[in-house]
Amino acid sequence: MQRTVTSHIVLDVAQTADLVFAIAVADAYTPASESVSATLDGASVPLRTLTDAHGGRLHRVIAQPGRLIVDYAATIDGAVPPLAIAPGDETELLVYGRPSRYAESDALAPTAAAEFGGIDDPRDVLLAVSSWVGTQLSYVSGSSLPTDGATRTLLARRGVCRDYSHLCVALLRALGIPARLVAVYAPGLEPMDFHAVAEAWVDGRWNVVDATTLAPRGTLVRIATGRDAADTAFLNVLRGRADLVEVAVTATADTLPTDDLDVLTSIV
Repeated sequence: MQRTVTSHIVLDVAQTADLVFAIAVADAYTPASESVSATLDGASVPLRTLTDAHGGRLHRVIAQPGRLIVDYAATIDGAVPPLAIAPGDETELLVYGRPSRYAESDALAPTAAAEFGGIDDPRDVLLAVSSWVGTQLSYVSGSSLPTDGATRTLLARRGVCRDYSHLCVALLRALGIPARLVAVYAPGLEPMDFHAVAEAWVDGRWNVVDATTLAPRGTLVRIATGRDAADTAFLNVLRGRADLVEVAVTATADTLPTDDLDVLTSIV
């Protein structure tokens, strides 16, 4: 399978800003072709490349006031092995079993127990949580705030992909299953954008949970991995001010496989 991804981000920098972009594919991939660039009012500006704990590649730039444009493109041939943890390393699973800013598993523990307390097999729990979240929420673009967490999403009963994923992550953690958020490129996604899914540790591997069912899980391309959106946002403004003007994302695959939602799947 060949996958091609692009992103185009336009910012108006009002005050000198320290910006970090998470738009490159993770370092597990070896793209057949790849490019990344940044221009400020038409002039090239340098990008520093950093790698996080899960192989996410970040690009950091200090931008003076002006119109900043960042472009990324990559073509990936084939797949990579599912992301693993070091043998015997329990620390990572402990981190993803705890409540976090946008996945308040402690607050949602009573809900998780009431809805899924009678399900024992972790594989069945995974499928049940994904199905339940998908039926409880309505996908409504622009319906949530960047500061909304899983509890607020459940109360509102609507959201976008990150909201669906935060609710899945919180419920799974409340049920004792380590879970985390992954930012991805998603061939087949409609409407096209950056996409967010959950991953849950079941049967000794990370399995995708996408309650939106908006894209085939077998085509997803990992960008960033973390506790929740605080770790995986495509843009962080560390200081200064930069206003988002435009985001355009494309993700295509030479084949879109059928996605059997009853089968556990990993990001490859």
